[in-house]
Amino acid sequence: MQTIGLLGKQLSHSFSKSYFENKFENEGIKDFQYLNFEISSIDQLPGLIKEFQPRGFNVTIPYKESIIPFLNELSVEAKSVGAVNTVLIDYKGDKPFLKGYNTDVFGFAQSIKPFLEGTHEKALILGTGGASKAVAFVLRNLGIDCIYASRSKHSHDIISYEEVNEYVIKFCPLIVNTTPVGTFPNVEATLGLATQFINESHLVVDLIYNPAETRLLLDAKQQGAKTLNGLSMLHQQAEKAWELFSK
Repeated sequence: MQTIGLLGKQLSHSFSKSYFENKFENEGIKDFQYLNFEISSIDQLPGLIKEFQPRGFNVTIPYKESIIPFLNELSVEAKSVGAVNTVLIDYKGDKPFLKGYNTDVFGFAQSIKPFLEGTHEKALILGTGGASKAVAFVLRNLGIDCIYASRSKHSHDIISYEEVNEYVIKFCPLIVNTTPVGTFPNVEATLGLATQFINESHLVVDLIYNPAETRLLLDAKQQGAKTLNGLSMLHQQAEKAWELFSK
C-alpha cells in the first residue's frame, strides 16, 4: 500500500481527501491510500516523512513556499513560479529524495480558459502567497497584466486592500482571490473590498471551493459579474498530481 496525502496546517475544509478516495473507489485503485497530514510547522516535515514514508503529497496553505528549502529538486515550472503544491518522493535506501512540482499552474489554466474574454487584459490578484504566484504565472503567460493586493503594501506592484477603490476595480476586469478568506467555516469573512464597483464586465474568480460561493462571489454575482470558484481547478490539479504519484 502506497501512501499519498495533503500537507497543510488546517485541513478540515479540504475536499482533496474525499476526491482521491472517491477516485480510488470508482477506478478500482487498491494500492494507494490518501491521508491528511496536518502539521503546525513545516519543520515537522522530515519526521512526518520518516513515519509515513509517503510516495508524495499535495501541499496547501501555508506551506507552498516554505517547503522549498526541504526539497532536493524543483521542476522547471515550480522554479519559475516560486511555489510548490505537489511533492514526489523517491527512496534510495532509507534516504528520501523530494522533488517539487506546481500542478496549480495546469489546474488554474484549464479552469479559467473557457471564461476568459478579450476584455480581460488586466487582473487584480488578491493575496501574495503561493497560489497567487501560480495564478500570476498563468495570466502573464496569457498576456494579462497583473497587480497584487495584500494586507500591507510591500512594493510598487502590490497595493493594500484599502487601496482597492473604484478606479482599481474598474481598471481590472479580472479579479482573482487566492487568499483563504471566506473559507468554511468562516463563510462571512471578507477582505473589505469595494465590491459595489464590480459590474457585468467583470470575471471574478475565487480559488476557494468550500463554500461553493463565497461572500465575494455572491456580492460579485449580485453586481452582474461572471463568477468561478476553485472546484474545477482542484480537480484539474489533482489529476495532474495523480499522473506524478502513479507513474
